[in-house]
Amino acid sequence: MQIPPLLDALLRAHGPTGHEQLAYDVVREAVGDLAEVESDTVGSLIARRRGTGEGLHLALYAHLDVVGLAVAHIGEDGLLSVHTLGVWRANVAYGQRVEIATARGRVTGVIARRTKDAEKVEWDQLYLDIGTRDADEARSLVAPGDPIVVVAPPVELANGRVASRSLDDRAGLYVALEALKRLAADGVGLDLSIVAAAHEELGASGAGPATHALEPDLALVLDVTYASDVPSGDPNESGRHVLGGGPAIFRGPAVNPHVFELLVRAAEAEGIPYSVETGMRTHSDADDTYLSREGVATGLVSLPLRHMHSPIETVELADLDNCIRLVVAFARLLEPGLNLAR
Repeated sequence: MQIPPLLDALLRAHGPTGHEQLAYDVVREAVGDLAEVESDTVGSLIARRRGTGEGLHLALYAHLDVVGLAVAHIGEDGLLSVHTLGVWRANVAYGQRVEIATARGRVTGVIARRTKDAEKVEWDQLYLDIGTRDADEARSLVAPGDPIVVVAPPVELANGRVASRSLDDRAGLYVALEALKRLAADGVGLDLSIVAAAHEELGASGAGPATHALEPDLALVLDVTYASDVPSGDPNESGRHVLGGGPAIFRGPAVNPHVFELLVRAAEAEGIPYSVETGMRTHSDADDTYLSREGVATGLVSLPLRHMHSPIETVELADLDNCIRLVVAFARLLEPGLNLAR
């Protein structure tokens, strides 16, 4: 199965946490004239399509930021120290090629290690080599704070699966954008917004301000969850979620029970495979959206993902398509005056 062009473009876009604007152009182009698009001061990009004025306002959330690094210091030898943007493991970064977004354009480099021992790899052992001979040459190319992402473009695997950087959560954003296109083509009358949220990898700090400004009636967060069909997977933690098994619908304190029930009804009516994920917290933007203002009825749908926060994050494209179908079917069930009180 071929990687959809929009998904491919989203995965190739830069934009780690705090530098989401580097991916704005891909989102703006995908939205086109379907909605009004603006950014907020935190860094979220928000697209809003006005409905008939009689329906509910549904906001779809998928975080735009991805894990990455930033230049921390330029040494006299021309080698760079880095700090993380988001939480990921040093052993994953060691030996990777990277791309630095600078004021002068893109600079490539490699992540190396200061020690040769076989002990656990720690971030303070790593440095970035961009090939420069000294500090002056390095400073002519990069500056402290310049954002960095691993070079890991999408590759097609067997069974319609894709491995790439940034599937967390550019895959969710792809689902939201495709759902917008289908709902717009259907002429659905509700107000529909997409929040390409900033700073989720820092603790979901971008979704809250966007929700406060939008005041939606419902929030549906689209993210990824740990696939359990790997050696380290444990379905006892939050349920069984496998590649090809369809989206995972979350059930827990942050999720409005009526929204959960509507999602399940939509999935079963359309014959969409799904699993149920559970937990005390969602560890997603949903933990912020449902508490905005006087409260927002919130749901969470996640894509099973292997190898989270690595250059080889892996999904099955059929799950993305089923997630799009689920979002569209769910939106069609939202009648004016729907009672969402618990």
